[in-house]
Amino acid sequence: MGKVYERIDDRLRDWLLSQPVVFVATAPLAGDGHVNVSPKGGRGTVAVLDETTVAYLDFTGSGVETIAHLRENGRITLMWCAFSGPPKIVRVHGRGSVVLPGSPRWPSLARLFPGADDPPVRAVVVVQAERISDSCGYGVPLLDLRADRDVLERWSAKKGPDGLSAYRREKNAVSIDGLPGLEGPEQ
Repeated sequence: MGKVYERIDDRLRDWLLSQPVVFVATAPLAGDGHVNVSPKGGRGTVAVLDETTVAYLDFTGSGVETIAHLRENGRITLMWCAFSGPPKIVRVHGRGSVVLPGSPRWPSLARLFPGADDPPVRAVVVVQAERISDSCGYGVPLLDLRADRDVLERWSAKKGPDGLSAYRREKNAVSIDGLPGLEGPEQ
């Protein structure tokens, strides 16, 4: 049987930060809108800000669903699975906000992430937990991590700052459901 946590204590924080992947789920308010689930990973891309707040680096990608959904309604769930060690799944259900480079909040968040000012980073997503729980991970396979990928860094270096800006204007302005993505005010 799963456990509900009132807060992220040191032990849970250490476990969360040791997992190589976190899955992010969001959805628009419209019943016919697309539910989105995105894997996020890489060393140093997740931070626990306090006992009920988690943040992660959001990288440039071909879509902007998470940002668009958070701007519309703020609902988000983060899920970590243990791919090694004892079986365990942890979910953080909460409200998310998007912090873009250049915003007043950016400097204090960016210093928590070694690569926050690297070209592929487009935002920091901050999640205020409303529910923190675990469940068994009996069905999650055991996997060995070989390495973090470097494809995004190489791709963004090849594009350069101007190319990344153009790419974001083309691919990240609106979601697949037509919701504002990177366009519009910060949330």
